[in-house]
Amino acid sequence: MSQPLEGKVALVAGATRGAGRGIAVELGAAGATVYVTGRSTRARRSEYDRPETVEDTADLVTAAGGHGIAVPTDHLDPAQVRALVDRIAGEQDRLDILVNDIWGGEHLFAWDSPVWEHDLDNGLRLLRLAIDTHAITSHHALPLLLRRPGGLVVEMTDGTDAYNRENYRVSFFYDLAKTTVIRMAFALGHEVGPRGATAVALTPGWLRSEMMLDHFGVREDNWRDALDRVPHFAISETPRYVGRAVAALAADPDVSRWNGQSLDSGSLARTYGFTDLDGSRPDAWRYMVEVQDADKPADVTGYR
Repeated sequence: MSQPLEGKVALVAGATRGAGRGIAVELGAAGATVYVTGRSTRARRSEYDRPETVEDTADLVTAAGGHGIAVPTDHLDPAQVRALVDRIAGEQDRLDILVNDIWGGEHLFAWDSPVWEHDLDNGLRLLRLAIDTHAITSHHALPLLLRRPGGLVVEMTDGTDAYNRENYRVSFFYDLAKTTVIRMAFALGHEVGPRGATAVALTPGWLRSEMMLDHFGVREDNWRDALDRVPHFAISETPRYVGRAVAALAADPDVSRWNGQSLDSGSLARTYGFTDLDGSRPDAWRYMVEVQDADKPADVTGYR
């Protein structure tokens, strides 16, 4: 089995579940040593109160063929992030891939709630979790990543630049958070690009995360049972799909061509040739525009 990232070191910040876990596992499958962080551990759950833990993610990374290392970290605490990066520097003396996937805001936003009606404390907390965490982590981690040329920074978000520019996303606070992360990747591209690294924004499509599957009352092995209620869920993808997108970017010797750009799992699958776990190639953002937002009947023909 090819392991193009053997010898590489990655930090997936926010890897407890969802896209972060999928990314960590696929980096491990490609041979990388992966530090995985989050606030949910086997000893203590975060306010999400969900069963997934960073230790579980690290075990999955190792089982996939890499070396998973769990480091419980609150990325709003600069001291904890500094200690995390110091540990990576001391143990590995390098950092090749930084994935900023910290989020933690699902329980903090209200759909279609204008800013004057939205709970202000929740909205401001959401912005801190979605934006401040990324800035704090980049501040401390990028000097280590820039020690060697060829580093990759991935800012995880929801929606492409083109889609978010034309569409209101959920609410004022959610919209601001997700579009800001895209701009962060653009700014980082200007800062790390001349120093030999690449920064991109990346979005999955409709993600079959643990929380989404629970929301629809299905499991990964029977997810299609939700289509009777939510037909457009047919375009959904596993977290491993966007994980394969990150692994492909990290293994690309010409990855700098993407510097500062907004990317998505579906378009990268066409470029690099990877598939989701079922062998399909969901192209969710094109589907969203051409089918779902156009009020056409759910039909994924030609989109996966």
